[in-house]
Amino acid sequence: MHGARNPTPRAVLQAPMRASGRVWAALLLAVVLPVTAGAQNEPAPPPPAASEQPAAPAPPPEAGGATAPAPEGPPPGTTPPRLAYTQGEVSFWRPGAEDWSPARVNTPLAPGDELYTAPGANVEVQVGPRAFVRAAGDTELGLEDNEPDFQQFKITSGKVALDLRRLARGQTVEVDTPQAAFSIDRAGYYRVDVGKDSTAFITRRGGAATVTPAGGEPVDVQPSEEIVLTGVDNPQLATYVAPDLDAWDRWNYERTDHLLDPVSARYVPQGVYGADDLDHHGSWRTVPDYGSVWVPDGVPAGWVPYSTGRWIWDPFYGWTWVDEAPWGWAPYHYGRWVFVGGFWAWAPGPVVVAPVYAPALVAWFGVPGLSIGVSVGPALGWCALGWGEPLIPWWGHPGFIGVPWWGGWGGPHVVNNVVIERNTIVNVNNITIYRNASIHHAIVAVPRDQFGRGTAHHVVLAKAEAERARPLGGRIDVRPTPASFVPAKGHARRPPEAVRARPVVATRTPKIPTSLAHAGGKAPGAGAPAPRLVAAPPRLKAGAIARRPPLGPDHRAPERPRPPPPPRFAGGGRARPHQGEPAGRVAGRPFAEAPSRPAPAPRARAVEMPPRHPAGEGAARPVPQRPRALPGEPANRLRPGFGPPVARPLPPRGPQFRALPHPAQPRGGHDHGGRRPER
Repeated sequence: MHGARNPTPRAVLQAPMRASGRVWAALLLAVVLPVTAGAQNEPAPPPPAASEQPAAPAPPPEAGGATAPAPEGPPPGTTPPRLAYTQGEVSFWRPGAEDWSPARVNTPLAPGDELYTAPGANVEVQVGPRAFVRAAGDTELGLEDNEPDFQQFKITSGKVALDLRRLARGQTVEVDTPQAAFSIDRAGYYRVDVGKDSTAFITRRGGAATVTPAGGEPVDVQPSEEIVLTGVDNPQLATYVAPDLDAWDRWNYERTDHLLDPVSARYVPQGVYGADDLDHHGSWRTVPDYGSVWVPDGVPAGWVPYSTGRWIWDPFYGWTWVDEAPWGWAPYHYGRWVFVGGFWAWAPGPVVVAPVYAPALVAWFGVPGLSIGVSVGPALGWCALGWGEPLIPWWGHPGFIGVPWWGGWGGPHVVNNVVIERNTIVNVNNITIYRNASIHHAIVAVPRDQFGRGTAHHVVLAKAEAERARPLGGRIDVRPTPASFVPAKGHARRPPEAVRARPVVATRTPKIPTSLAHAGGKAPGAGAPAPRLVAAPPRLKAGAIARRPPLGPDHRAPERPRPPPPPRFAGGGRARPHQGEPAGRVAGRPFAEAPSRPAPAPRARAVEMPPRHPAGEGAARPVPQRPRALPGEPANRLRPGFGPPVARPLPPRGPQFRALPHPAQPRGGHDHGGRRPER
């Protein structure tokens, strides 16, 4: 393999599968694979003795038990929503934490998590490959459930937009508010405004939904419609035409358009979030052995993967890495890291149809007697997995934990620097070599009693310390503390108590993981009232008549003006790269448009003259006619207070509406260094 010394090829031992109290106990095998390529029948060497391979230091005893609560494991086929963007002051809370903390980009969200935006702030959560949920200022947004076919959100106050460009067949997104539960099962743009005593819900871009109010029957909301519910116990419904887009809606449209066309989509699977961030913070290169790799910009000298961030406790995945870099989602939850040409590069591997999320892609190490500052003691270390190496899961059911796994990886399977067959059963105890561990300062460590506490200082191991590190397999027995449930330390604004005390209407009980019951913390959100449950609305069958809510009662409300016709194509040339430049490179000069043909001269048209009247007779004058009254009442009535738009220029977009993919561009040392820009 490239970049590291390869030992003599050694095959992998086939060992007994871990017993899990089921049929696995009957499958204990002692079949041994060949040890070397030249000795097919030679018996395998025994595992190293205890003196040769020190066991990992045991975790110190802690109150409530010496081991961490077992993560439940996610429902198969799910990817956690990603906190993708923040603007202004955004707060985060997870059950088990002592209090609200500042939100951090790249945090994977779990049921029970809540976000609160201060006035003037914005936050974006990616909930699908082409689906985003955004909240404006003074909004409380919570995630109640996340399953492959069902996502449930809670809004107790504020303004939220759901820009769902694509929904999988059979998938439902539910939005629970104090007045009603809204069920969405088709792509579209949806706007939810929750006030003190009312909720407004708007559908656009072909979107439609079903609203189930508290104590009422479900009704259907059609495209380009607004439904308003007033009251709490027995809300009154009224429907209007959707108003014109406001500045925040236009920002949502523009931002989603920008995120859906990243150049990095050429190299990563469609289901991987954060591809647009790779475009702005690194370069794609093609190298031997690994194909297309991505090299981050602006990292300091001596930087290594998984060194600038922190470990947090996820109720489904256990210990999960949250990186501080704006691009730190895809390279830390998919693919592998390689060291090539003196640079660390992320290698996504061959593109797979269905990528699989992992909380981190690292190998764990026990480090005895590590000296950090004034303390000396056992440490827990980790380094990024290399090309084709298996992940040893520390989450999930007992038959999954500790078993080498290549989920979502489309490249070769590599164990101890040797490529193996894909159907080879590998014993985790026989994995002793990780390629990146031999690279200078690639192993990052922290004292075991400070792991996941949020205040620990990460250190990189010197060569002598790295040689004493021994791989660990299976569960990482470090119990989380209240500080392990938040991605950052510091004070954060909490939503008003009156807002948190509002119960919402829902079709399901929130799916808060039971493992959080073992966590400590004051749990300021534990007292939130239980939702008022209503029956889930049935899906409309083909040809069925929609259940329509009543029209708005104010007949004097203004009618929405007719929209302008769609724009016409005004011409323009197609840009092509200069000859000899890499494909995808942006040209340094504008391209000249192809000369257009001269327009033909317009033909003269015959002018029809009005008929002349005989002399002595007066010319007939047209009699003005009054416009005929249309039958019925105006259907496209706006909600009172939403009159026709005034013909005036739009105000400049404020900082909270910046249509940029990131809060700020990198500062010193993060530029292109005089290189020609690449797409």
